[in-house]
Amino acid sequence: MVYRRTPAVQARLDAQRAAVLAAATALLSEHGYAACSVAAVAQRAGIATGSVYRSFPTKAELVAELFREVVGREVAAVRAAAAFEGDLAAQVASVIGTFAGRALRAPRLAFALLAEPVDPEVDAERLVFRLAFRDLIAGLIAEGVAAGRLPPQDPQLTAAALVGAVGEALVGPLADGGPAEQLVPALSVFALRALGHPMPPVAAAPPPVGPASAAPGTTAATTSTAPPPPLPPEPTDE
Repeated sequence: MVYRRTPAVQARLDAQRAAVLAAATALLSEHGYAACSVAAVAQRAGIATGSVYRSFPTKAELVAELFREVVGREVAAVRAAAAFEGDLAAQVASVIGTFAGRALRAPRLAFALLAEPVDPEVDAERLVFRLAFRDLIAGLIAEGVAAGRLPPQDPQLTAAALVGAVGEALVGPLADGGPAEQLVPALSVFALRALGHPMPPVAAAPPPVGPASAAPGTTAATTSTAPPPPLPPEPTDE
């Protein structure tokens, strides 16, 4: 006679699986893949090591499922950004800003998703992750080309190049925690240039506020806060 799990048993197993993934996600966010051993995940989840193996027969399967779950949230966030109502420049800025901004707010997790050495099974999921972002951006590019807002180009190729370039630009700040305040807007500008989109006017940045902005012999209170003159337009390639 074939054993069939009762609803109560299945619910308990599902809850245990969810607890395992939640514990693994926390460890991944804090310490990367190296910390996601089965024993460490079990301890974090408050269950026996054997209980983890009942949900995931191997560590590779656990980490691959963890990767899919975490990446699913990131893809959903970027897909929502791609649905932004606005012109192409605003849409691209929304997508790039969401992708890069979320990465910089959770650098350890983002580094694990983008660049940390992993098992082949997880590396295969990483490729799926990159392709999902490529396809989102390719859809925007195809719409821009069809509407005449972008020059003719191969949307898939351009999108793949953008995803690779943005990911590479993020690896350094994610790995060493270096300054990245201007990285997101810079990546948006880079993406628009790569697409061949006419650049919007450059807005002048306000001067720094506080004692550091005061000229020698003055105080911050007496220093003018008038914005600097606008930057001249950048030369175009003839």
